[in-house]
Amino acid sequence: QVQLVESGGGSVQAGGSLRLSCAASGYTRSSGSMAWFRHTPGKEREGVAYIALTFVMRDYSDSVKGRFTISQDNDRNTLYLQMNNMQPEDTAMYYCAAVDETWLESSSRFQDERYTYWGQGTQVTVSS
Repeated sequence: QVQLVESGGGSVQAGGSLRLSCAASGYTRSSGSMAWFRHTPGKEREGVAYIALTFVMRDYSDSVKGRFTISQDNDRNTLYLQMNNMQPEDTAMYYCAAVDETWLESSSRFQDERYTYWGQGTQVTVSS
C-alpha cells in the first residue's frame, strides 16, 4: 500500500523559507513521477513542481519558478520542496503526489487527475 506523508509546513514571514518533506512508503521511487500541488479554498488545486524520478527532470509553474526547488533523496525515500523568498500568495495546503509513469508530458504534468497517490497535506502560511 502506497503512503505519502508530508511534513514541514508552518508559518513564515514574507521573504522567508520553508522546506517541505514527503516520505514515501510502498512506492517504487526509483521510477515514476512525483509532484507538489497546493490548494487554497475557493481556488483550483495548482501544480507547482514536478520531477521525473528516473531522469531527474524537473519542471515548475511560472508562479514559483526561480524560488522553489524540488528534489529527491533516494536513500531516505523522501521528496522535498525547498521554498525561498516566499510571498503571501504562497499560502496554501501543500500536497505531494505520485504516479507510476516514468515521464509526464508538459501539457499534463500539473494536472491533478494524472496522479494516483496523494498525501494528506501540510499547511503553509506566509504573512506580509
